[in-house]
Amino acid sequence: MMGKEISTELGQITIADEVIAAIAGMAATECYGLVGMASRTFTDGIAELLGMDNIARGVEVDVQGDNATIDLYIIVEYGTRITEVANNVMDKVKYILETTTGLNVPEVNVTVHGVRVGAGGKERQK
Repeated sequence: MMGKEISTELGQITIADEVIAAIAGMAATECYGLVGMASRTFTDGIAELLGMDNIARGVEVDVQGDNATIDLYIIVEYGTRITEVANNVMDKVKYILETTTGLNVPEVNVTVHGVRVGAGGKERQK
């Protein structure tokens, strides 16, 4: 089964995996300390920073019934506490997905694929 299917009295609603992935990616990028989403694969050992239009490429979604497991690939800002950033991302993605899609999200896994100086870091260096 692809995505989440919801039956209503008016008909069927299907939320595609790609939409779930995009919502998860957007929620993650709102978190402090996150530079952006990373491609799930390395190119020459370098994590590719994804633009907003490709944000879902940094997310894997596994929907089983009403449960969704989410795997995120992120790039964090240099100087931040990685575990704190990852925990914030996990909490935010779980909350946003559960409230917007009605899915139960028992597991959000985060893989840190890189560390970069973020936009805020560049401004502080001047």
